[in-house]
Amino acid sequence: MASQDLLSKEVAQATFNQSKSRISVRGIKKRFGAVEALRGVDLDIYPGECLGLVGDNAAGKSTFTKMLSGAYVPDEGEIKIDGREVRFETPNDAREHRIEMVYQDLSLCDTIDIPGNLFLGRELRKSPEFLGFLNKSEMRKSAQEMLDKLQIRIPNINSKVAMLSGGQRQAIAIARAAAFNPDVLIMDEPTSALAVAEVDAVLDLINRLKETGVSIILITHRLQDLFRVCDRIAVMYEGTKVAERNIHETDLEDLVQLIVGGHAHANTKQK
Repeated sequence: MASQDLLSKEVAQATFNQSKSRISVRGIKKRFGAVEALRGVDLDIYPGECLGLVGDNAAGKSTFTKMLSGAYVPDEGEIKIDGREVRFETPNDAREHRIEMVYQDLSLCDTIDIPGNLFLGRELRKSPEFLGFLNKSEMRKSAQEMLDKLQIRIPNINSKVAMLSGGQRQAIAIARAAAFNPDVLIMDEPTSALAVAEVDAVLDLINRLKETGVSIILITHRLQDLFRVCDRIAVMYEGTKVAERNIHETDLEDLVQLIVGGHAHANTKQK
């Protein structure tokens, strides 16, 4: 069974290597005053893969993903989507190119029900729209279809988000980002502070999204999760990418040494 899993990962990686990158990043730099948060990062993301992005605190992971999601504007470097250079000034610019991000704080509204959160900022309105009345029945229907498509089980779709468990809240945040057909979905610590069963549900959801062709970028400190969903791993250290590993070419010990040692360990294994 293990050999079959290894073979399937090798075949998947060969597919990524032969396909064109969905996102290609070259020489990305970002400064905050005298602090160089990113010092020239190169990275490719391919369709239908999960790329793990790991590193210690202040390694540059969040800064890098906020560039891709339009929250930050790079000082130098280029971002290409399907071979065309783009420049994001706002998160809406990134969304127009079908890039969504699920932040660690989830950005959910506790006092609104599940459909209201799924359509937050994209509410459906009754005709004529200028009157501003929400089409709540259509939002509920569409919300249930979204959850069913992603196999997310919520007993009462009319529940306020404040009443949901941590895993259910995380699933709603992911569903909101995934519901509008992104090509790239960035997740920042989606399994932090979850119970074991809830972690399993979120990782299963990530794998289902991959199967639909969505590219996933996963930031996590739970390194064991990487081996359940990721195809490749990129390691950040002090604002640079120090290593890339295919998932079957690395292990926990290797990743830990890369995270804490950066360049000193990056050349001890083949990239």
